[in-house]
Amino acid sequence: QVQLVESGGGLVQPGGSLRLSCAASGFTFSNYAMNWYRQAPGKERELVAGDPAVGSADYADSVKGRFTISRDNAKNTVYLQMNSLKPEDTGIYYCNARRSRFSVDYWGQGTQVTVSS
Repeated sequence: QVQLVESGGGLVQPGGSLRLSCAASGFTFSNYAMNWYRQAPGKERELVAGDPAVGSADYADSVKGRFTISRDNAKNTVYLQMNSLKPEDTGIYYCNARRSRFSVDYWGQGTQVTVSS
Protein backbone atom coordinates (compact mmCIF):
# COMPACT_ATOMS: atom_id res chain seq x y z
CA GLN A 1 0.00 0.00 0.00
CA VAL A 2 1.42 3.35 -1.08
CA GLN A 3 1.66 6.04 1.56
CA LEU A 4 3.05 9.56 1.57
CA VAL A 5 2.85 11.17 4.99
CA GLU A 6 3.74 14.85 5.34
CA SER A 7 4.70 16.52 8.59
CA GLY A 8 6.30 19.71 9.82
CA GLY A 9 3.70 22.29 8.89
CA GLY A 10 2.44 24.93 11.26
CA LEU A 11 2.15 28.62 12.03
CA VAL A 12 5.26 30.75 11.60
CA GLN A 13 5.95 34.48 11.54
CA PRO A 14 7.17 36.19 8.37
CA GLY A 15 10.90 35.70 8.00
CA GLY A 16 10.79 32.42 9.87
CA SER A 17 11.64 28.89 8.79
CA LEU A 18 9.96 25.51 8.62
CA ARG A 19 11.12 22.10 7.50
CA LEU A 20 8.58 19.80 5.93
CA SER A 21 9.10 16.05 5.73
CA CYS A 22 7.40 13.43 3.62
CA ALA A 23 7.83 9.78 4.56
CA ALA A 24 7.13 7.39 1.70
CA SER A 25 6.33 3.69 1.68
CA GLY A 26 4.88 1.07 -0.63
CA PHE A 27 6.96 1.83 -3.72
CA THR A 28 10.61 2.02 -4.82
CA PHE A 29 11.34 5.53 -3.62
CA SER A 30 14.65 5.97 -5.46
CA ASN A 31 12.94 5.43 -8.84
CA TYR A 32 10.54 8.33 -8.41
CA ALA A 33 10.79 12.05 -8.83
CA MET A 34 9.70 13.67 -5.59
CA ASN A 35 7.92 16.99 -5.65
CA TRP A 36 6.35 19.50 -3.30
CA TYR A 37 3.23 21.33 -4.40
CA ARG A 38 1.19 23.90 -2.56
CA GLN A 39 -2.34 25.21 -2.81
CA ALA A 40 -3.26 28.60 -1.45
CA PRO A 41 -6.87 29.45 -0.63
CA GLY A 42 -8.80 30.12 -3.83
CA LYS A 43 -5.87 29.21 -6.05
CA GLU A 44 -4.81 26.22 -8.09
CA ARG A 45 -2.21 23.79 -6.85
CA GLU A 46 1.27 24.79 -8.00
CA LEU A 47 4.62 23.07 -8.14
CA VAL A 48 7.01 24.54 -5.59
CA ALA A 49 10.05 22.28 -5.86
CA GLY A 50 11.01 19.06 -7.57
CA ASP A 51 13.80 16.55 -7.09
CA PRO A 52 14.06 14.10 -9.98
CA ALA A 53 15.28 10.54 -9.47
CA VAL A 54 18.31 11.57 -11.54
CA GLY A 55 19.40 15.16 -12.08
CA SER A 56 19.17 18.52 -10.39
CA ALA A 57 16.37 19.98 -8.35
CA ASP A 58 14.17 22.70 -9.74
CA TYR A 59 12.15 25.44 -8.06
CA ALA A 60 9.34 27.83 -8.74
CA ASP A 61 10.69 31.34 -9.29
CA SER A 62 8.79 32.55 -6.24
CA VAL A 63 10.79 30.33 -3.88
CA LYS A 64 14.25 30.22 -5.49
CA GLY A 65 16.94 31.08 -2.99
CA ARG A 66 14.60 30.51 -0.04
CA PHE A 67 13.46 26.88 -0.29
CA THR A 68 15.58 23.76 -0.62
CA ILE A 69 14.33 20.30 -1.51
CA SER A 70 16.36 17.26 -0.54
CA ARG A 71 15.84 13.53 -0.33
CA ASP A 72 17.23 10.65 1.68
CA ASN A 73 16.78 7.48 -0.33
CA ALA A 74 17.92 5.36 2.61
CA LYS A 75 15.06 6.73 4.71
CA ASN A 76 12.53 7.01 1.87
CA THR A 77 11.99 10.62 2.87
CA VAL A 78 11.93 13.93 1.04
CA TYR A 79 12.29 17.27 2.78
CA LEU A 80 11.50 20.88 2.03
CA GLN A 81 13.50 23.44 3.98
CA MET A 82 11.69 26.76 3.84
CA ASN A 83 13.49 29.91 4.93
CA SER A 84 12.60 33.60 4.85
CA LEU A 85 8.94 32.68 4.74
CA LYS A 86 6.43 35.19 3.44
CA PRO A 87 2.67 35.45 3.95
CA GLU A 88 2.20 34.45 0.31
CA ASP A 89 3.81 31.09 1.12
CA THR A 90 0.70 30.21 3.11
CA GLY A 91 -1.15 27.15 1.87
CA ILE A 92 -1.48 23.42 2.05
CA TYR A 93 1.74 21.71 1.03
CA TYR A 94 1.47 18.35 -0.69
CA CYS A 95 4.10 15.73 -1.27
CA ASN A 96 4.02 14.05 -4.69
CA ALA A 97 5.81 11.02 -6.08
CA ARG A 98 5.88 10.77 -9.85
CA ARG A 99 7.14 8.30 -12.38
CA SER A 100 6.21 9.95 -15.65
CA ARG A 101 7.35 7.06 -17.82
CA PHE A 102 4.59 4.93 -16.35
CA SER A 103 2.08 7.75 -15.77
CA VAL A 104 2.13 7.12 -12.04
CA ASP A 105 1.35 9.81 -9.49
CA TYR A 106 1.03 9.42 -5.75
CA TRP A 107 -0.09 12.18 -3.35
CA GLY A 108 0.07 12.80 0.34
CA GLN A 109 -2.76 14.26 2.40
CA GLY A 110 -1.10 17.66 2.77
CA THR A 111 0.17 19.74 5.64
CA GLN A 112 -0.91 23.30 6.42
CA VAL A 113 1.65 26.09 6.43
CA THR A 114 0.52 29.49 7.66
CA VAL A 115 2.82 32.50 7.58
CA SER A 116 1.37 35.30 9.63
CA SER A 117 2.28 37.76 12.33
